Amino acid sequence: MARNKTNEKTTRNKTNDLVDFVVDVNRITKVTKGGKRFQFSAFVVTGDKQGKVGVALGKSREVAQAIAKATAKARKNMIEIPLRDTTIPYNVEGRHGSSKVVLRSAYKGTGVIAGGAVRSVMEALGIEDILSKAVGAPNRLNIVKATLNALAKLRSAEQLARLRNMTVKEMVKGK
Repeated sequence: MARNKTNEKTTRNKTNDLVDFVVDVNRITKVTKGGKRFQFSAFVVTGDKQGKVGVALGKSREVAQAIAKATAKARKNMIEIPLRDTTIPYNVEGRHGSSKVVLRSAYKGTGVIAGGAVRSVMEALGIEDILSKAVGAPNRLNIVKATLNALAKLRSAEQLARLRNMTVKEMVKGK
């Protein structure tokens, strides 16, 4: 397991080859008559590096259990994102709360130009070339959800052609 300075942890599962990134771990304290009770919440991004990604929040009294719960939830709720080679098909924006994320497709060899929270989503998806900018609140959860909002707006050429009752060739030619 590798650990970044942005509190991201990567684990690779050998059975189905999924990658998990722990984006954020928070400690919650409940003060009671008998003292303080601690609980942890973990926010995890999971992906297969081939266009599928899922995110989830897990809560427990122990960090390891919170991460395990979040990972299991994220793997159940994975969505598929259309990709074009190693980038996204076109530029897109996403919002969640007061956070906004702008994603731009990039040429091959550009790399992942993104902050910590957006980078974990891109690496989980398998995107190698992208430019991104997070604007607004720096809350990691909202930035990840804004990134997923932007990615959910993407459509493949086949999907767009189907919506327009055309073939991909007709759509590209402009007939």
